[in-house]
Amino acid sequence: MWYSPLFWIAVAFIVFWALGAYNRLMRLRSAVIQTFGGFDAHTQRLLTLLAELTAAQAAGRATAVMPQAQADGPMTALEGAAAHFSATLATARTRPLHPDAIAALAAAQNNLHACWSDTMHPHASPATPSVDESQVTAAQPPGRTPQVDETPGSMAVSPSAALHSVMPWQIRWGENVAHVSHALEVFNDAVRQYNEAIAQFPASVLARLFGFKAARGL
Repeated sequence: MWYSPLFWIAVAFIVFWALGAYNRLMRLRSAVIQTFGGFDAHTQRLLTLLAELTAAQAAGRATAVMPQAQADGPMTALEGAAAHFSATLATARTRPLHPDAIAALAAAQNNLHACWSDTMHPHASPATPSVDESQVTAAQPPGRTPQVDETPGSMAVSPSAALHSVMPWQIRWGENVAHVSHALEVFNDAVRQYNEAIAQFPASVLARLFGFKAARGL
């Protein structure tokens, strides 16, 4: 039997198959890492935008974005969310195939988006009912400008002025989020292909033998 040509043909077939299957798993694994790098690059631009907003707030230009008194709380939360997201991103960058690291990053990302929404919509609080600017203007006597709150630490900003002031930041945020979302889809697709490959028999046997473990999408 040991000298049978069929036996050695079978051995050669198994060896070549195993080599090809291993190389395929390695390519798919590398694709997950590479696509995470693309997501990471776009996310860094998002963090840069948040840093610019924080710098504008600290430099006293917050009233160009939103009233200071209403911005302080949400901005503090946004800064904390950005710092936490940056930390989890750094961890995931070194372990993009580790499910726990990606799960923590996903949670931090959701929190960051929630904090951004709270910061850009300070009037959305249930305790602060929305007011139509036309109603405010109509309530003023003819020829008289609307009254403003001159309380220290507060600056009254009309709804239209507030909208125009936050619009550039929202546009830049939306553009960056669109790029991040596309990179996220590419990463999740790479994760899906990799997970399907290591779960498919007989490649699953090879995956267990060489320690290939399932990854997690965002």
